[in-house]
Amino acid sequence: MTDSLAEWLRLREAADWEARSPRLVQQLVQAALHAGTNYNVLDLGTGTGSNLRYLAARLPGRQRWLVVDRSPDLLALVTVLNQSRDCEIETLQRDLQVLDDPGLFAGRHLVTASALLDLVSESWLRSLAAHCRAAGAAALFALTYNGRSSCFPEEPEDEMIRELLNQHQHTDKGLGGVAAGPDAVACARRCFTEIGYQVRTEPTDWNLGAAHADMQRYLIGDWARAAGELARDRLPLINNWRGRRLAHIDAGRSRISVCHHDLAAWPRQP
Repeated sequence: MTDSLAEWLRLREAADWEARSPRLVQQLVQAALHAGTNYNVLDLGTGTGSNLRYLAARLPGRQRWLVVDRSPDLLALVTVLNQSRDCEIETLQRDLQVLDDPGLFAGRHLVTASALLDLVSESWLRSLAAHCRAAGAAALFALTYNGRSSCFPEEPEDEMIRELLNQHQHTDKGLGGVAAGPDAVACARRCFTEIGYQVRTEPTDWNLGAAHADMQRYLIGDWARAAGELARDRLPLINNWRGRRLAHIDAGRSRISVCHHDLAAWPRQP
């Protein structure tokens, strides 16, 4: 499982970076990270450290990162892949099912994550916002899926698969209960706005063509798996759809768009 996840994270990194919003990072830096030259950053669900690699060159000053993930194998890759980074990196293996350790957040200037918020519950998001507020930390959450996607060439089952996927996104992912799924950005906006934060969002969509063929294959396989878990009576139809979509990819004619948002939040000035 870890090897498969590490491969998926490798496949998606270039598309993630192409999609992300540098303007949102700049807005956050100007609003919340301009008062000093040393920054303590907490990265939740860090995987192999793609978020660190993206942000380290875009944040000001010297940085100290605490990167947290439940997988020791993925954390080991963080150390290997980021050896040349001019910042201090500490790794912490921890299951983030419950955010019950205020010490994780104490002294942090920035709390960040990538491709995480759609997996967590509303209560988890409220706890996250409260911890950020208590620490006075800014927040930046990248690449949260918003429930929209499209494929070209179109197939009759595309909408059915998308609807099943979005239902699957709302199942319990082990992070505080029923996942917010496609509603995560709206939920996070409410949670941070209610505690006195300024919130900004930007669309950060994947637009995947022939150069991302391997990533497209992984996506189609994963969507078919998720759809099949919820609609076993439609497995023949789902598998047939999967075969046709893979044929489009193999022929070099497939295009897939997956829609996300990045969200930045920082305490309002009194």
